[in-house]
Amino acid sequence: MGLVLHPRRDSKTAIDTIIEWARSRNVTVLGSPEEVGRIDCSAIAVDGATLVDRADLLVSLGGDGTMLRTMRLIAGRPTPVLGVNLGRLGFLAEIDVDELSAALSAIDGNQYAVEPRMAVRTTLPEGATVTAFNDIALVRTPGHGLSEVAVSVQGHPFVRYASDAVIVATSTGSTAYSFSAGGPIVSPTVEGFLVVPAAAHSTFNRAIVLSADEEVALDVLPTSGRLAVEVDGAVVGHLPPGHRLTVTAMRAAARVVRLGTTTFYERARRKLRVSGSAEVDWEVP
Repeated sequence: MGLVLHPRRDSKTAIDTIIEWARSRNVTVLGSPEEVGRIDCSAIAVDGATLVDRADLLVSLGGDGTMLRTMRLIAGRPTPVLGVNLGRLGFLAEIDVDELSAALSAIDGNQYAVEPRMAVRTTLPEGATVTAFNDIALVRTPGHGLSEVAVSVQGHPFVRYASDAVIVATSTGSTAYSFSAGGPIVSPTVEGFLVVPAAAHSTFNRAIVLSADEEVALDVLPTSGRLAVEVDGAVVGHLPPGHRLTVTAMRAAARVVRLGTTTFYERARRKLRVSGSAEVDWEVP
């Protein structure tokens, strides 16, 4: 079992539970030196490559950010990921700490389901390939003008956006930056992705929904400002006018453990405070 920890939140109680459970079943617990090294525990410190190669299950202890980092770490492998919430309610975490021991026993007894999650991927101008499970966004740099981007699908020009950002989001990421920019809520089981402008200054300001088989090209127009490239919220580079990013989908890039205790729609109602019209009086079963 491999551990991935939130950099600041207190995970000692969760780790103690995992270590105790693992000891009783002769299971080895692994973690990176910089993470398990700051906590007094018996987890074995290994490098990232060893962690990914040896773990049969990865346990993410934190919030959605930690879960996204865990998924990027394991991208392309069949290793399931269990999300344990250590803070505010998230979409990706499956359980709270007090449910951890029972959850591990259920997984050990094969009483769980695995939900595949799609990613989007691009290659930066300097040659580095990046993968996102929420979104890749071209974001205006303050003082450098708007994000002016031409969007082409399968090589065919479609629309030009002038906006604060152009977001390419997975169905998982539809409840993140894309949602705040006015994009739709999409079931995480949908194999497709979104192109959404944030604070658009264009006449056309609607989101585009694409198939996982389609390729989208984002061309930074000559009139655009210098844009930051964000991958799951972290800046990984910048694009000046005249550059292009090509984004493609990666099916089943990660697999998330589901125990059937809650649903995406229950989490969405709570986190996004979905209530609907005040004129409709109804009770949720």
